[in-house]
Amino acid sequence: MKSPSYFLYARKSTDDEERQLLSIPAQIDELRTFAQKEGLNIADIFIESKTAKVPGRDIFNQMMGKVEKGEAQGILAWHPDRLARNAVDAGRIVYLLDRNILVDLKFPTFWFENTPQGLFMLSIAFGQSKYYVDSLSENTKRGLRQKVRKGECPGQAPLGYVNDRLNKKILLDPKVAPIVKELFETYAKGNSTFESLSNMLKSKGIVSRGGKYIHNSRVTFILSNPFYFGYFRFNKEIYQGIHEPLITKKLYDEVQAVIKRRTHVFPLKSLDFPFTGLLRCGECGMMITAEHHFRRYETVGHSQDFIYYRCTKKRRFASCSQPFIRQEILTAQLNHHIQKVSLSASDHEWLIKRMAKDEHIQRSDTGEHVQGFKVDLLNRKDKLNNLLDSYLDNVVSREDYLTKKNQLMGQKKTIEEKISTLERVPNKWLEPMREFFDTALTADKIAGDNENLIEKKEFLRKTGSNLTLKNRIVDCDLPEQWAALRAAPTTRNREARAGIGPAQ
Repeated sequence: MKSPSYFLYARKSTDDEERQLLSIPAQIDELRTFAQKEGLNIADIFIESKTAKVPGRDIFNQMMGKVEKGEAQGILAWHPDRLARNAVDAGRIVYLLDRNILVDLKFPTFWFENTPQGLFMLSIAFGQSKYYVDSLSENTKRGLRQKVRKGECPGQAPLGYVNDRLNKKILLDPKVAPIVKELFETYAKGNSTFESLSNMLKSKGIVSRGGKYIHNSRVTFILSNPFYFGYFRFNKEIYQGIHEPLITKKLYDEVQAVIKRRTHVFPLKSLDFPFTGLLRCGECGMMITAEHHFRRYETVGHSQDFIYYRCTKKRRFASCSQPFIRQEILTAQLNHHIQKVSLSASDHEWLIKRMAKDEHIQRSDTGEHVQGFKVDLLNRKDKLNNLLDSYLDNVVSREDYLTKKNQLMGQKKTIEEKISTLERVPNKWLEPMREFFDTALTADKIAGDNENLIEKKEFLRKTGSNLTLKNRIVDCDLPEQWAALRAAPTTRNREARAGIGPAQ
């Protein structure tokens, strides 16, 4: 019988060349010696630098695929924990052994035979390996938590600091720390951008650990890192550190204030053009977009930014002749439309009081209706009880009983649903109506505030206005309730009205 061939598999737990440097060569030398001593035929060698804690090792999966194809019948490894430290890979190996696709495993440090006893011992070894990595992970986390409680920041030191691996401390970098401090002091003045600070670091030869220049986004992270004033973040929580602060908390706060202020100075594009997505072109029906136009005044030596709105002109088979419109002109027209649906404080007060009065009246009417339905419901229950008595006394046949019962049960269910509806939402129009009046009360204030343009946009969206722009004129097609409010009389002649609730 032909002797089985083996794959030699050597693994270390990290791809860091500085760690476990002799692990792979040592494993291969020992395994070659063991194979020669046992007379094993080595078909191929597989080397991998990856943890076996979780499934997904490429080299291991490649080797197992070759085993399933019959290219080798056994595996030679230093110990079962080199093959698997997780249940998925361990189960795969045991399953192939059960099916005799994998005939044998050889380990210099572990006895194994492909027998029920051998498989049992192998499963115990795999279980121990998984327990080891699970315990190691838990112990590592416990150690990190203890380190954090002592004020020691785990992980790599940020720019401007260095890790003292001998004493396990984080110390100031005498060369880079002054430059990072200058970074904070420069930005706190409010005249610099992240890009200019990135260029400053580049001009001074400051690079990351990977040898790359510090990008704008990294500058943002540095300026927002509490580590520099003596604190540090761990799992999104702030702790006080024992390392030497590079800057004061006051300087850090000044920098954060500048970041916050400049965030508003340089808003997102959607904030740059607050009215995009609100209007359609009155000629072709396409959406209205916006763009910046810069005009430089040579006499005074500066430029001015103007925002213009225009049709996107994206209709494929029709041209659009609509011109641009300045944002200031557009804003004035939108303010006019907002003011059309405004309510004065006195009108708002009168409407809210009248709505409360209507609510009270309607609740009384609803109570009377509910009481009437409850009397009907009791009547149907009595009829059902009488019908059951008649059936039990053989007064009515079963067929007549079932027919009449189904009829009464249907009527009973209908009445119960009517009662439930009236009791649950007797005045379901009240909250929408109250919100409608409150929104109209804010219209004048929103129209008068030309700083918060986004608020104008949200108000117009809330009203459901169908806004179109044609020949630089904004047209507003108000929904029925807003049109009715616009046409409503003032408080002086409203008293004669019957109410403001919906028609019954």
